[in-house]
Amino acid sequence: MSSRTLIAAAGLFGAAGTAGAAFAAHGGAQANLVAIAAAIAFVHAPALLALGLAPLGALRAPLLPGLLMILGTLLFSGDVALRAVTGDRLFANAAPIGGTILILAWLTLAILAVLPRRSA
Repeated sequence: MSSRTLIAAAGLFGAAGTAGAAFAAHGGAQANLVAIAAAIAFVHAPALLALGLAPLGALRAPLLPGLLMILGTLLFSGDVALRAVTGDRLFANAAPIGGTILILAWLTLAILAVLPRRSA
C-alpha cells in the first residue's frame, strides 16, 4: 500500500460520508444508523488524507495505521450501512470488530508518533 492508496481511500470515505449524511437527512426508519456509518467514514477521511500527505520519515510506519483505518471503516461503516439499508449484515460482529480495529489504528498512530524516527 502506498500514500496514494491512503489518499484515494480518503476521497472515497469522504464521498461515502457525504452521501450517507445526505441519505440520513431525508429521514426514514434507519436514518440514525446511516448517520452513524456516514460519521465514521467522514471522520476517517481527513485522517487518511493527512497520513497519505505526511512527509516520508514523519512516522516509522504511516501506512500501518492507515491500513487499519481503511479496514476498520469498511467493516464498521459497511456493516452498519448494510444493516440500515437491507437489514443484512456483512457477518456476525463485523461492526464491533471494525470499531476495535479503528481504536487500534488510532493507538498505533499515537505509538508511532512517539517512537524515534528511523535513521536514514
